[in-house]
Amino acid sequence: MSSSSSNPLILVTGATGYVGGRLVPHLLEAGYRVRAMARAPKDLQARKWASNVELVRGDVLDSDSLDEAMDGVDAAFYLIHSLGGGSGYAERDVTAAENFSKAAKKAEVNRIIYLGGIFREDETFSEHLRSRRESGEALRRAGVPVTEFRAGVIVGSGSLSFEIIRYLTERVPFMICPRWVYTRAQPIGIRDVLSYLGAALETKESTGKTIEIGGAEVVTYGEMMIAYAKARGLRRRMIPVPILTPRLSSYWVDLVTPIPAAIARPLIQGLRNEVVVEDDSARRLFPDIQPVSFQTALERAVRRLDNGEVETAWTDATNRISARTPAVELTTKEGLILERRQRMVEASPQRVFQIFTGIGGDRGWFFMNFAWRFRGAMDRFFGGVGLRRGRRDPNELRPGDALDFWRVEKVEPEHLLRLRAEMKVPGRAWLEFETMVDEEGQTHLSQTAFFAPKGLSGLLYWYLLYPLHAVIFSGLIREIARRAESAPTATIAVPEIK
Repeated sequence: MSSSSSNPLILVTGATGYVGGRLVPHLLEAGYRVRAMARAPKDLQARKWASNVELVRGDVLDSDSLDEAMDGVDAAFYLIHSLGGGSGYAERDVTAAENFSKAAKKAEVNRIIYLGGIFREDETFSEHLRSRRESGEALRRAGVPVTEFRAGVIVGSGSLSFEIIRYLTERVPFMICPRWVYTRAQPIGIRDVLSYLGAALETKESTGKTIEIGGAEVVTYGEMMIAYAKARGLRRRMIPVPILTPRLSSYWVDLVTPIPAAIARPLIQGLRNEVVVEDDSARRLFPDIQPVSFQTALERAVRRLDNGEVETAWTDATNRISARTPAVELTTKEGLILERRQRMVEASPQRVFQIFTGIGGDRGWFFMNFAWRFRGAMDRFFGGVGLRRGRRDPNELRPGDALDFWRVEKVEPEHLLRLRAEMKVPGRAWLEFETMVDEEGQTHLSQTAFFAPKGLSGLLYWYLLYPLHAVIFSGLIREIARRAESAPTATIAVPEIK
């Protein structure tokens, strides 16, 4: 065991998920040694923190796989649920928690820290909340002390409850409001959740305790929607529809958001229950943590979205390419629409990088350049910058440079170029090029368009223009690859990166 170590080893499960993926760097910053567990550790290799942690394979439904993950661990965070796994997820959750607790006991782990949901024993609560409660009970059965945090809505891109609120508000000008919209909740910002989880490691008095955590104010889900609309500059009307059942609500969510009905239904059933903190354990045990208001947490989340700082979306979009990764992938993740294209290139990563960093300006955009010029003309007509800025230097790129109607946001030599759109669009947009080398030494080129739509107009803009964008972006990556494969090394001007 490492409990005697001055730098204890902490196991984080669910590291590919929203909370777990943010907890890992939080713990690293606090000075802990971290082991991140996943069923497929390679899925974590693209995370910025991957080189600073120990990646280990472990599946909570396969008890034999947990021995290695638990070896030498002082404390373990349990941040796993199988809500997206279809019917029977509640039973799987309990089995998984039991397996985990037995493995922790066998490895003499000092403590398990679990994040569950707020519920009241005297209420009829949903299967999802029941699963959260029973998972906590199962974690205690083997006798390892458990600190159980219970939270309601976690405010931050990636939390399913908050994503429902975000998408419904963004995409529907007239918000249909069933009864659960008027249920009270005490939403908590993701930063405060991480603060509580991390502080528990240093607060021995929290061992074996159940602690409800929430933000600084109590609001209804409808009030959250109105606040989100205001923060995004959207006008929304709420239309009460008392007959809309959780099942019908889930179909509505499935229709207008990327969240499927099978996931939305148990969540919406849970939204009928008030999730308000009723005990003061958090305040007594962690007096230094002062949770922020919903408005503050919301502004932080929107600011990160507007600035393109939703890290999990960027890293999910740039996972290492394999032969099984599709050539074209269109997904929606954490408020962003992503269209990712990739292809293998028979040229060195340096050569591919030289080609895509030479784009724009006098060289044009390699494929259907007339369409790019027309887009620039339309942008100028509506008061935008158009293509008139060109580029500062034909061969040199650095962060902050103007590149036609883009701005260079990030450059990594021989690896990556990210451009942020400065043309007039109903939202925020980025275009990213990246070179990667697979295990066989082959060069892969990844081209990703990111779009954060603003309201229904942004969504319509993306999908109405997508057929044209698909042609243009398909031709663009194809032309970059062709030029990289055909251009002699001596004729390529090497961009200087500053």
